[in-house]
Amino acid sequence: MTKNTTRKLRPATQLVHAGTLRSGFGETSEALFLTQGFVYPSAEAAEARFKGEEPGFIYSRYANPTTDMFEKRMCALEGAEDARATASGMAAVAAAIICQVKSGDHVLAARAMFGSCRYIIETLLPRYGVEFTLIDGSKIENWQKAVRPNTKVMFLESPTNPTLEVIDIAAVANIANSVGAKLIVDNVFATPLFQKPLELGAHIVVYSTTKHIDGQGRCLGGVILSDKQWVDENLHEYFRHTGPGLSPFNSWVMLKGMETLVVRVRQQTESAGKIADFLADHPAVSKVIYPGRPDHPQADIIARQMSGGSTLIAFEVKGGKKATFNAENKLEIIQISNNLGDSKSLITHPTTTTHKNLTDDARAELGISDGLLRLSVGLEDTDDLIEDLDVALKGAL
Repeated sequence: MTKNTTRKLRPATQLVHAGTLRSGFGETSEALFLTQGFVYPSAEAAEARFKGEEPGFIYSRYANPTTDMFEKRMCALEGAEDARATASGMAAVAAAIICQVKSGDHVLAARAMFGSCRYIIETLLPRYGVEFTLIDGSKIENWQKAVRPNTKVMFLESPTNPTLEVIDIAAVANIANSVGAKLIVDNVFATPLFQKPLELGAHIVVYSTTKHIDGQGRCLGGVILSDKQWVDENLHEYFRHTGPGLSPFNSWVMLKGMETLVVRVRQQTESAGKIADFLADHPAVSKVIYPGRPDHPQADIIARQMSGGSTLIAFEVKGGKKATFNAENKLEIIQISNNLGDSKSLITHPTTTTHKNLTDDARAELGISDGLLRLSVGLEDTDDLIEDLDVALKGAL
């Protein structure tokens, strides 16, 4: 941090300065250490570093100065003691779960989650003898009923992908604590600016830093944040030996993205709120789900645990898949893409993209209909986006 200040800094300042490590050249921008390995001044120094008796870097698969800066900046923003940056958001999810479970353990998760997360829990973990249960996570009693003595991990997204369902993190954390389980929260849709899972009682937070953190469509990345003891006892050796780490170049890009995170997310969220209100009144739209609206199904929970809305909107177009595709194809500014949290506005049809591998029944349980669209609001002029949606929706039916 600049001049090693001891003052408690606000997020916008942390995002510019936290974790900065300057070389002897005194560079203004964070240095990019594009190196695989590191040189030791002596054989004794190399031995001491490998024993952990001397601080320093050994190999960029383990740690790297640029990546270290990114991890420290994320810790400052999230309020975490330690972090590990990964090559993608799914690498973060997989590592956070797999590093702490073994055969005979049980994973309890909210069923409303990204398709790849469900693959890890439903398909991958059982191959190694790990049991799982998926529940409607919006009802706290379901967590209470499904938890077992051998439950080791509880996992949820909030808001969820793609229906923006919000789960009471504090209540679920209390249940996890009652059996000694660790609660992992995927906080991508809220961003670290609007929701602090660790403060609410969660034990581990994961992000796809591809979304929002980079937020400009350039690099993949992810991060796992928790307390130092959990990282040391569970994640450290897994990370060291399986190699899911983020590259130094992508870490540098993420650092640059963080500098503008507040400005971007604030504008995107403001636009998303206005667009959600517009869509709610549109004759071609049957339903709008947005965390900033009073008609959100979990508005009371949002008021307690979120300080802002989201850059994401879910809405249903009347007329099903055909009308939805017609609307997407008529858009001129908003682009069809399954990414989100980008400076460009992006839209996707979850039934045929991000959640296409789910069964029809599974999608129905999650409220993912053929008419559902997920809109990630970018930095374009709000009125231009509204006009683009209006023209597309009017021509969809």
